[in-house]
Amino acid sequence: MKITMNPNEQVVKAGESTLVSNGSPVKGKLILTTQRVYFKAEPNGSEHEDIEIYPRDIRDVVLFKDRMLFPQGLNIITNSDIENKFLIKKREVWSEMIARMM
Repeated sequence: MKITMNPNEQVVKAGESTLVSNGSPVKGKLILTTQRVYFKAEPNGSEHEDIEIYPRDIRDVVLFKDRMLFPQGLNIITNSDIENKFLIKKREVWSEMIARMM
């Protein structure tokens, strides 16, 4: 699973994730770089566009519970009110790192 990197861009953190924003869940990888947040969907037979969010486009980062015992939700809300909800381990670390980029 590869992404095209911009000049002077480096991966800061990456982890397995599930996008739960629209309809059925989409498994993939959430990648935090020095320039953006990127979600790359796994090739599983169904088409799904990758998501890239630049820090200037992020309005808020909110934690949410997906299940009672496993609070894994990370919601990245853009300035255009698009909610990108991801299930990911160590969501607090992700939230802090994204907040530092904003």
